[in-house]
Amino acid sequence: MTASALTLQAIQQAPKALLHDHLDGGLRPATVLELAEASGYDDLPATDVDGLASFFRTAAHSGSLVRYLEPFAHTVGVMQTPESLHRVAYECVEDLAADNVVYAEVRFAPELHIDGGLSMDAVVDSVLAGFADGEKAAGAEGRSIVVRCLVTAMRHQARSLEIAELAIRFRDRGVVGFDIAGAEAGFPPTRHLDAFEYMRNNNARFTIHAGEAFGLPSIHEAIAFCGADRLGHGVRIVDDIKVSEGGDAKLGRLAALLRDKRIPFEMCPSSNVQTGAVGSIAEHPFDLLARLRFRVTVNTDNRLMSDTTMSHEMFRLVEAFGYGWSDLQRFTINAMKSAFISFDERLAIIDDVIKPRFAVLIG
Repeated sequence: MTASALTLQAIQQAPKALLHDHLDGGLRPATVLELAEASGYDDLPATDVDGLASFFRTAAHSGSLVRYLEPFAHTVGVMQTPESLHRVAYECVEDLAADNVVYAEVRFAPELHIDGGLSMDAVVDSVLAGFADGEKAAGAEGRSIVVRCLVTAMRHQARSLEIAELAIRFRDRGVVGFDIAGAEAGFPPTRHLDAFEYMRNNNARFTIHAGEAFGLPSIHEAIAFCGADRLGHGVRIVDDIKVSEGGDAKLGRLAALLRDKRIPFEMCPSSNVQTGAVGSIAEHPFDLLARLRFRVTVNTDNRLMSDTTMSHEMFRLVEAFGYGWSDLQRFTINAMKSAFISFDERLAIIDDVIKPRFAVLIG
């Protein structure tokens, strides 16, 4: 099948692995409205589904990471009870399974969901229960999916060690890693070295949002000082790659190190356009990095704000760069290789699910 035959509908049938998806960025607009009504949250900017969906999409497309993050106040605002957290987590799994995502790591910041009096342990309990129930329901409908959790600390706050400890407490119950997120400028990852050291001391994995709204120093610190296993976004690594008029690429020392060490890039094309990290999908460094054999992966970031799915993200890349089935398979296997579950679990999903299903599509 040629790239021209890779329609959105065809891509929806492909198995997918997702590493970078924010729980509070993926709510259904109708759910936001219903949860707001149930909780008495009266700050929503619209009171109908279409109007609310339009608000999130428009507000997020701001050209600024800081402004992109502002609409999250509304989704977080309606996620302050065990019931709301369970529902959002359950529907997250339901929506991902409907898009044929077979493995997902979904992240959220527990510290943002305690305004209603919940402890952070109770917050994580509710989300994990929602994921588990969602997996069972999807399986009963013939859509097998594995969903694991990353707990995130906000980089402008000072609770990262507490969140890292939370990750370790729940490591055998569905939490597979740790992350820091939020505005990059002025909040370097090195502010949280104690949290990263704690994760390393406990033989645990973590990723860091870096190189999205800030440049190479953010990526350098995440790798050299913090020891990140993966990079959230990392688009600014392109600043360390020089491409000649003839198309030859010369990698700087940081870019070469990341490629040599097979550091995974959790790339989120649509989101990167919205935040102004890149001008358009066609200008996204994804293709350059893919051609240079960096370990690039395709991700949604925030499905509500970007009005997207994994299928849409892949289709946009196909439209921009002419990818075929073998390319999409490679990106999917890249993601599965980079997941924070055990090697045996990763290999089983690659060999028993991803490769056989792509073999059917490739013909």
